[in-house]
Amino acid sequence: MLIGELSRRTGVNSRLLRYYEAQGLLDADRGPNGYRDYTADSVAAVRKVRALLAAGLSTEVIRSVLPCVRGEGVRFAWCEEIRSLLDGELAAMDARIENLRNSRATLACYLEQP
Repeated sequence: MLIGELSRRTGVNSRLLRYYEAQGLLDADRGPNGYRDYTADSVAAVRKVRALLAAGLSTEVIRSVLPCVRGEGVRFAWCEEIRSLLDGELAAMDARIENLRNSRATLACYLEQP
C-alpha cells in the first residue's frame, strides 16, 4: 500500500510516517517509481509505535523495544535488556514527575504571596 493508504488506515499523517521510517521504526520497500510500498503489517507496526509514544517513550527507546513487541497490542517478549531499559525509563519518568511537583509547589508559593 502507498503512504496515503497507510495514513488513512492508521490516522497518522504521511509526514509522521516518513519520520517513523527515518527513525527506523517503520519499514517500506520502494517501487520502481520510487514510491514507498508498505505491507499490511505496517498498520499494526504504526499502532504499536503510537501506543509506545503515548506511554512516553522516545523514538530511540521504541526502536530498541519494538522488535520485542508481539501481537496486536503492546505485549512484550521479555528479555532482561528490555526490562532493564523500561525500568530505567520508568525511573526517569518518576524523576521528571517529582521535578514537576517541586516546580509546581514553588510556583504555588509565589502565587500565595500578597
